[in-house]
Amino acid sequence: MNVNIALNLLRRFVFWELVVVVSLVCPWTAIAEEPPEVLQKWLQPQQWERDTDGPILSLGESGDFDDTHLFAPSVARLEDEYYLWYSGSTGKVKERVFHLGLATSKDGRSFTKSNPNPVYQFGDGKHSIMTTTFLRKNDGTPIKEDGKLRMWFSSTDFTNPSGFHGLYESFSDDGIHWSDPNGPLLEAVYAPTILKEGDQYRMWYTDVSADPWCIRAAESHDGRAWDVHPKPVLEVSAKWEKSRLFYPCVMQTEGVYLMWYGSYWSDRPQTTAIGMAASVDGYTWFRNPDNPVLRPDSTRSWESHYTTSQSVIRDADGRFRIWYASRRQPPFVNKYFAINTAKWSGPEPLKSNSGTDGK
Repeated sequence: MNVNIALNLLRRFVFWELVVVVSLVCPWTAIAEEPPEVLQKWLQPQQWERDTDGPILSLGESGDFDDTHLFAPSVARLEDEYYLWYSGSTGKVKERVFHLGLATSKDGRSFTKSNPNPVYQFGDGKHSIMTTTFLRKNDGTPIKEDGKLRMWFSSTDFTNPSGFHGLYESFSDDGIHWSDPNGPLLEAVYAPTILKEGDQYRMWYTDVSADPWCIRAAESHDGRAWDVHPKPVLEVSAKWEKSRLFYPCVMQTEGVYLMWYGSYWSDRPQTTAIGMAASVDGYTWFRNPDNPVLRPDSTRSWESHYTTSQSVIRDADGRFRIWYASRRQPPFVNKYFAINTAKWSGPEPLKSNSGTDGK
C-alpha cells in the first residue's frame, strides 16, 4: 500500500476513534455523526497546487482605486474568458471605500486588469462594494436571468460605528456596466454565496451581527426576500478555528454541497486559512478532518499570513481551481495584499473496505 494512502487512512481512523472516546468520557458532549458515505470521498486530504510564481493580481499603481487594498475575487466564465471581479480600495484601513474592479484571463492564471477600472461603485462615496457573488454553474458559466448577469454583494460604511453590513443586488448585460444597487435586502450579511435550484435561491453567508461570526443559510423565491434558517449551519468549533468563520463559497456537485470557508488559525497568530466542509442538504455540514486544506505559505512573502475570501469552480474534466486573497507579514498596512490561484485534481476514489483488491 502507498505510504501516503496508509497515513491518510490512519489519520481518518484516529480522528473518528477520538470522537467516540470523547463522547464516552464526556456524555454531555454532542456525539458527532460520521459523515454519510456519499460525502466520504470529499473529506479526504486535498492537495491544492499553487501553479504560478507570483500573485495573479497585485495592488495598483499609486493613485489607482486599488493601490492599498484588494481582496474577494469572484470568478465566472464569459464565452472564452475568465472574468475576475474583485474589491479594491485606497486609503487607510478605517477610511476604506471598496469599489469593484475587473480583470480578465484566457487561462485563469494570467490576468489583465480592465481599463478603465473600477467598473462599479456604490455611488455615495461612503459605501463599499465587497464580497460579490454571481449566479453561475460549477464551471463558472453564468446563469443569466432575462439575459442579464445577476450579482449580490455585501456593503458597509466603514466610518459608521454601527458596523452595519447589508445585502444588495445589481444586474448587468456585459459584466462591466451594472445597475444601481438595490437593497439592503437583508441585514448583517457578509460574503454571500448563492445557488439557484429550480425556482428557489439558496444563500450561505457570514452573519456579522455579533461575535463570534458564524455561517448561516437562507432561502428565497426571488433572490430578494430571504427566510433565514433559525440556526447557524457552521460555528467556530474545530480545533484549528478561532474567533470567527467567514467567506463561505458553496457549490453543488455530484448531488452534494461543498463549502470552502475561512477562519483565523488558532495555532498561528495573525493568520487565516481555508477549511472545507461537505453536506447532503446544505444545513448539516461535516468538516474535512484534514482542515485547513489551503494554508498560507511562508516561502511566498505575498501570501505568508492570510489566505481567504475565495472563489472556486470545477472544470468539465473534474478538476478544481480556487482564487483567493492574501496578506503578507505584519504590520497589516494592506488589509489584503494580492490575489492568487491554485488547482486541485479532485478527490481520489475511495478504497474498498471489502478486504479484496478487486481481482
